[in-house]
Amino acid sequence: MKSLLPIFFIALLAAGEYYMFQCVKLLFPAREGARLHPFVIGYLIFDVLLYVVFFSYRAFGMKGDHKIIFTTVTSLMALLLIAKLVVLLFMLIGDLARLVGYLYYTVFDSPKIASEDPGIPRSKFLARVALATAAVPVFSLIYGVVVNAYNYQYRKLTLKFPNLPEAFDGFRFIQISDIHTGSFNRTEPLVRAVEHINSMNADIILFTGDLVNNIAEEAAPYKEIFSKLRAKEGVLSTTGNHDYGDYVGWDTAEEKKANFSRFMQTHADMGWKLLMNENHILERDGQKIAIIGIENWGNALHFPKYGKLDEAHKGTEEIPFKILMSHDPSHWDAQVRPEYPDIDLTLSGHTHGFQFGIETRYIKWSPSQFVYKQWAGLYQEGRQYIYVNRGFGFLGYPGRVGILPEITEITLRRG
Repeated sequence: MKSLLPIFFIALLAAGEYYMFQCVKLLFPAREGARLHPFVIGYLIFDVLLYVVFFSYRAFGMKGDHKIIFTTVTSLMALLLIAKLVVLLFMLIGDLARLVGYLYYTVFDSPKIASEDPGIPRSKFLARVALATAAVPVFSLIYGVVVNAYNYQYRKLTLKFPNLPEAFDGFRFIQISDIHTGSFNRTEPLVRAVEHINSMNADIILFTGDLVNNIAEEAAPYKEIFSKLRAKEGVLSTTGNHDYGDYVGWDTAEEKKANFSRFMQTHADMGWKLLMNENHILERDGQKIAIIGIENWGNALHFPKYGKLDEAHKGTEEIPFKILMSHDPSHWDAQVRPEYPDIDLTLSGHTHGFQFGIETRYIKWSPSQFVYKQWAGLYQEGRQYIYVNRGFGFLGYPGRVGILPEITEITLRRG
């Protein structure tokens, strides 16, 4: 089924392009003697240029000073895509109605009528309704960029574990994930978020991967900001799939390796301890808990498996309570639960909740759920938990609709 997803997506995209073109052409008919109205020609040129620029950046990489251009193009692509899908729905319904009308006249009425009147014609009214309806999600996406991109939600939850050492009863930590420094275009909200996190006076801060989008240099303008994060036990971090430079066309393997070395140095420069398939032991009053951090390990959509949980787990066998930082939540069902039942709590990110969805008291929906079983918030199987952070930053579409950026405070209790 998964192998058919790309074909389905391409077919859906092609249909959206076709119906949007038909809709625009219907509302702007060609003048006498011309094949297309100038507005239609302008739309086609604009649409093609968006594709050319977007895929050029994806294929050849993006320089730091081109970030605003790429972000703008990506935003416009997302807005148009949503509009095209809405128009596709309306215009396809119109075509189906025409087909039903044609079949009715052909089978139950006069073939002559059927040949003279091939059914219900496309109407300007339907095209106007389609575009007006498409404007609703488009304006929602614009709102998501202007208002919600930095609208951090401070979530708090308490988890109880019977095997938590008494000395760690009440242990509080902050989880942040998916910062994606390469996407930021503002710094003031980041400064305020760091100040708020520091005011929470947590025991430790845990970052679960994707500091950058593609290259280490993306983090340079923000090192000073994030180096000010403070907690009693400091900041522990691990890697996500975007941190390796896998989505950049490097000239040589040495260049890619050097980029990753600079990435790891960035963590050190900020005072963060990067856990690369290793563990960090915390001790209080002679009692211990283990925080395990592995490199990215994904089991969905061909994301890389760099993590080595067997190496990271070594030395923690006798420690009664364990927290695992693993960027990709698909790791939990694929390896953590079946092979490591002594890992009590897994912390992940990666999905961003698709940056789009609905979260209310009664409804929790996002396209993420079609790919990830655990995609946002807390999940439990037996005595094991996973918490999937919705992400601090954004990627691609520079905003959030429904699924807002998150900073999470988790308190551990014995019980």
